[in-house]
Amino acid sequence: MPLKVGDAAPNFTLRNTNQESVSLADFKGKKNVVILFFPAVGTTVCEKELCSTRDSIKDYASLDAQVLAISVDSPFSQKLWADKLKINFPVLTDFNKEVSPAYGAFYDLWLPGKWDLKGVSKRSAFVVDKKGILQYVEVLEVAGEEPNYNSIQETLKKLS
Repeated sequence: MPLKVGDAAPNFTLRNTNQESVSLADFKGKKNVVILFFPAVGTTVCEKELCSTRDSIKDYASLDAQVLAISVDSPFSQKLWADKLKINFPVLTDFNKEVSPAYGAFYDLWLPGKWDLKGVSKRSAFVVDKKGILQYVEVLEVAGEEPNYNSIQETLKKLS
């Protein structure tokens, strides 16, 4: 059953590009969290999404929000990519493909007929409030689309 606004956000602990553990629970009671699942490092739309978020990080901070980006890529490729793009928020690896499916943000088969890649995160956006409750859910079926950044920020404004 897909997650919806009002559901408790599934907790997780993943590693960032510095091999440090980051848990959703770390932010409970402290900050709202924007979770951005993305398909793959090094791809055009993913780069655009994360760079747009990087360039807006002060807006998210002013809304008392922590941004976390998640893909199933290896932490090593994520680190090279995040360093190159100067990403200023945690990029987390779901290499074992446990968190993306828990959020319904998972392609069993991505780019069918072209690459037939199995098990890739769907481009998705979630806003989790300080109590751990989902306040915004957007799971995109088309990887070439970006989340609605305005809706994400409007949701955060309502939580401020």
